[in-house]
Amino acid sequence: MSEYALYNAPQSTCSQRVRYVLHAKGRTFEEHKLDLFRGDQLKPEYLAINPNGLVPALVHQGAAVIDSSVIMEYLEDVVADFAPLRPRDPLAVARMRAMMRYIDEVPTPAVRVPSYNLAFLPHYQAMTEEEFLAVCESKPLRREFLMKMGRTGFPQSEMDEALARLRRGIDRMARWLNESGGPWLMGDDLSLADIAIMPVIVRMDDINLGRLWADAPEIAAWLDRIRATEAFPKTYYHGSLLTEKYPHLQALKAAAA
Repeated sequence: MSEYALYNAPQSTCSQRVRYVLHAKGRTFEEHKLDLFRGDQLKPEYLAINPNGLVPALVHQGAAVIDSSVIMEYLEDVVADFAPLRPRDPLAVARMRAMMRYIDEVPTPAVRVPSYNLAFLPHYQAMTEEEFLAVCESKPLRREFLMKMGRTGFPQSEMDEALARLRRGIDRMARWLNESGGPWLMGDDLSLADIAIMPVIVRMDDINLGRLWADAPEIAAWLDRIRATEAFPKTYYHGSLLTEKYPHLQALKAAAA
């Protein structure tokens, strides 16, 4: 049995962060893929690991660690000597953590709105109102988010707000790259900040929002670089992209190409 067990979902952006760090750190792990639409994350056995009913959760030597940002830092703490992803200078660490906090508060929640409207809404539309409300009530931390979406999708005002937040995130990321001189957010070395924003940029590219960095070529270059890392294809195995999971999204992407 592996020292590490990861409970996650292939398309979950937060899961993708943690998978990447595990692979970058050269850790082997037992992967438990949860079916979020089937409610695996709300079953008693998983809630005993993560009472928030969200993925991912890491179990290391029998102890649970939850929240993707916390897990990434935890892995850096316990595997600090292999492929370090955090600078040594305390001021640089503080700067990296400030980046991660911004990523978690602005672009990460914003990308959920177009993701749900484009990919997940048909699943909820197939439910009765009673079934949908029951799903909402079962979500410890996502109840209000789903209620806002409803079975008709987020209104245009919510989509516009989310896209504006994503654009601000892109602008901030481009500024970080220019300030550091690249090729990564902190300069010469890949850091947890890069991995924190990676799933947002990959998701945006996957659902045809790459136009938001049309005037920021440094973002496209950064995306090419992170895709070329050894950990990337291991993290994004087939089925990790929404277009690989949902045929209607493949058709939309092909039409936009």
